[in-house]
Amino acid sequence: MAAQKLSEAEVIQALATLPGWTVNDGKLYKEFKFNSFPAALGWMVTVGVHAETMGHHPEWFNVYSTVQVNLATHDIGNVISNLDVELAKKMEEVYSS
Repeated sequence: MAAQKLSEAEVIQALATLPGWTVNDGKLYKEFKFNSFPAALGWMVTVGVHAETMGHHPEWFNVYSTVQVNLATHDIGNVISNLDVELAKKMEEVYSS
């Protein structure tokens, strides 16, 4: 799937389907909290495998049981794209399971 920049209206529409996500510094942003470091790490590995199959990788920062995520598509100018929304949805799916 090719990356396509989303309009501001498309980003707002996507945020309506992504609980807790915001736009921060031009990127989709969310902080995920887990019960333990192994739970956070397991989530990162699962999401990381999916990101690799997409060829689209997150910026994230992990301290113990917290993972902060920023999503933007570097290949098209560090903007929010359809790939960022798809990856955010996958993150939510894995987090909820």
